[in-house]
Amino acid sequence: MAEARTRLHHRAEALAATLPPLLVAAERVAATVSQGVHGRRRIGQGETFWQFRRYQAGDSAGRIDWRQSAKSQPVYIRENEWEAAQSVWLWRDGSPSMAYRSSEAVPLKSARADLLTLALASLLVRGGEHIALIGTGVAPAAGRAALLRIADTIEFGRTAGTSLPAAEPLPRYARIVMVGDFLVPLARLRETLAAFSARGVKGHLLQILDPAEETFPFAGRIQFEGPEDEGRLLIGRAESVRDDYREAMAAHQRGLEALARQTGWSLATHRTDRPAETPLLALFLALSQGVDA
Repeated sequence: MAEARTRLHHRAEALAATLPPLLVAAERVAATVSQGVHGRRRIGQGETFWQFRRYQAGDSAGRIDWRQSAKSQPVYIRENEWEAAQSVWLWRDGSPSMAYRSSEAVPLKSARADLLTLALASLLVRGGEHIALIGTGVAPAAGRAALLRIADTIEFGRTAGTSLPAAEPLPRYARIVMVGDFLVPLARLRETLAAFSARGVKGHLLQILDPAEETFPFAGRIQFEGPEDEGRLLIGRAESVRDDYREAMAAHQRGLEALARQTGWSLATHRTDRPAETPLLALFLALSQGVDA
């Protein structure tokens, strides 16, 4: 029996070694979130019973549950759980601005974005959804194979390193999850969201920020360099512009929130010095419930 356990252990290690490290980490996060989280609970044309409710004017007589209604005076409608798989399109920012962290104590923004994108993909696959990455030309698919394909694409950087996705013609009423820092002019983001929204596509924006991008803790003589050819800026006393920077960042955040409201999308902000499970759970529940976060 000891030899059998040893062989099983070696086989397990060999199997794990074939998985990309990013996928292993993402599934660990996804497993934490999935504990206690059940599948989608929506009214629809599924076969699984969800609940009874009283008959209302306009309801089809064919939906009446006569057995339940016979037990009491009111007439009851039988509602089933919505079980049809939806297509969820994923995108994460691969631009140079994501390759930033203010200290060794926090991950790169790009690393956290990759982790959350893949962890969400893992949760969606477990729920039977069809998933795909925007910009790859690969149609949405379900199952483990779809997850492995997305993991491979993300792990080896086989997606465009752009700060916003191209507004490709997605199926009407599809859902999108975009993960990035969104430190772009609001007009550009407005154009992107408008192009998707014109086809009835709804989505969720998850903004990834380094803590220093919110707090601006810098002091003294510092030279700042833009990661996307914005040039260099030398400031003699960085602390002297801290208040102006924070106000500018707050104004940008207010603009993002307003834009999300106008287009019917949701927006959440996550800092890389905080647990990854929190935004993942909120995002997954928003998708599960079919409503904005």
